[in-house]
Amino acid sequence: MAAGFKTAEPLEYHRSFLKENCRPDGRELGEFRPTTLNISSVSTADGSALVKIGNTTVICGIKAELTTPPSDAPNRGYIVPNVDLPPLCSSKFRPGPPGEQAQAASQFIADVIESSDLINMEELCIEKSKLCWVLYCDIMCLDYDGNLLDACIIVLLAALKNAQLPEVTINKETDLAEADIQKKQPLKINRLPVGSSFAVFDDSIIIVDPTAEEESLSTALLTVVTDEEDRLCAVHKPGGTSLSGEKLQHCINRAITRNKEISKLVDKVTESTKTAK
Repeated sequence: MAAGFKTAEPLEYHRSFLKENCRPDGRELGEFRPTTLNISSVSTADGSALVKIGNTTVICGIKAELTTPPSDAPNRGYIVPNVDLPPLCSSKFRPGPPGEQAQAASQFIADVIESSDLINMEELCIEKSKLCWVLYCDIMCLDYDGNLLDACIIVLLAALKNAQLPEVTINKETDLAEADIQKKQPLKINRLPVGSSFAVFDDSIIIVDPTAEEESLSTALLTVVTDEEDRLCAVHKPGGTSLSGEKLQHCINRAITRNKEISKLVDKVTESTKTAK
């Protein structure tokens, strides 16, 4: 009976739970799904990680390449994030070039990297106007069940913390770059941005970490990114109904708490990998 009601009237089905301050999967309105993290998942990458938030599974591999710095920033390297949503992760995605959601996610991640001061781009420069590192961060969703942006930010942060770059010098005689693979250095991470996503139901009820079904039934979606010093790095709200200042502040406060939880998880997993080595 419940299954039939859920199929015929999915919104009413969810409302019947929300009235009781819970959700169909048994969570409270402000409860995140279990989050697990694994690093060094891809042996061929310079840094990698895999994260699961409930069923949503995202992997990130980082490849570092040497290139010429951009002319408008000759003393800076750069990071190029790319989010891929292949058909294997959900039937809602089609084969072919990146869809609108994948493009929007890639741009959002690029904005978070820039606004949060995650890495000092000048430290990626080896010699001004001549040589710098570019970090290609390929983020692929393996299983899509909502809350993609939170998973992308966590997996990127963990992969960057896992990345190591060889020492590079420019030979004065040949003017060519020489990399010492034996001397690898980890990246210096300045900030720890963490995202928290929310869905709004009936313009008033706010739930955290929405599933794909909850996202499709909501009237608005919101992602708040804060760093470890409780600073607001980014707010992403792609349309939908408006939110009062009070409700937005509630979301920011929850995001600050979530940052502390995820920062602990990332540090714990990073440390355990170092110990294992």
